[in-house]
Amino acid sequence: MKTPKRIEPLVDEGLVDEVMRQLMSGKEAEVYVVRCGEDIRCAKVYKEANKRSFRQNVQYTEGRKVKNSRRARAMEKGSRYGRQEQEQAWQNAEVDALHRLAAAGVRVPQPYNFLEGVLLMELVTDEHGNAAPRLNDLALSAAQAREYHHALIMQVVRMLCAGIVHGDLSEYNVLVGSDGPVIIDLPQAVDAAGNNSAGSMLERDVDNLTAYFGRFAPELRTTDYGREIWSIYESGKLHPEITLTGCFVRKQKPADVGSVIREIDDVKKEHAARQRYKQALEQ
Repeated sequence: MKTPKRIEPLVDEGLVDEVMRQLMSGKEAEVYVVRCGEDIRCAKVYKEANKRSFRQNVQYTEGRKVKNSRRARAMEKGSRYGRQEQEQAWQNAEVDALHRLAAAGVRVPQPYNFLEGVLLMELVTDEHGNAAPRLNDLALSAAQAREYHHALIMQVVRMLCAGIVHGDLSEYNVLVGSDGPVIIDLPQAVDAAGNNSAGSMLERDVDNLTAYFGRFAPELRTTDYGREIWSIYESGKLHPEITLTGCFVRKQKPADVGSVIREIDDVKKEHAARQRYKQALEQ
């Protein structure tokens, strides 16, 4: 097929030899199957901000650091240069997350190069060597649903141990490759320690997975892995090989009734003392 204009710089740089076909067009990018020498990979071409249905949100960008002070000021002001830099930072977030997660052993596509808004990365394939299907395109048995659910929950744990929450995880952002589920689409990934919404996002990610797999294995709907994982993370005890129960019971501290009564008595005494002082002045 004809080389899309956005991929031409990669061809000029010798990173891509041939664009074979378009794989998909999503809310944030178009993906093409490309040949790089003897390897078949994919090229993710990010859509411009005004053409994406997924908008950047403070909830996602909170906690992301910009090292260049001039760039940071421009992004805050929202100038044309600032918007360009913000867009670059949005794309870089996925590249950085992929490198961090791949190094941590999370099953994500291996990134290779990133040039002018195009991410060159591993093409995830099924057992026949074809492009892997998305999870939502599959009909699963109960046993498969339980297997994939467990695998993805443990990937979520491994991601969190690496300091990252996906932020938009669902059956639409998971490919099923020859070696199991692969997590994709990470430009909105958030820093677990630096984002105040990270906990609620992680719970939402896990709830999305549980709701989907619960269609095939209804018993999964009663689990509460999201709050369990975040609770363990907050305690500092989370590690990639942890054994989870799927249960979460919020600890309720018993009310200190005596302390409350003492505070009430102190307020009453203070009020009575003010009244006596007021009466003394009037006399």
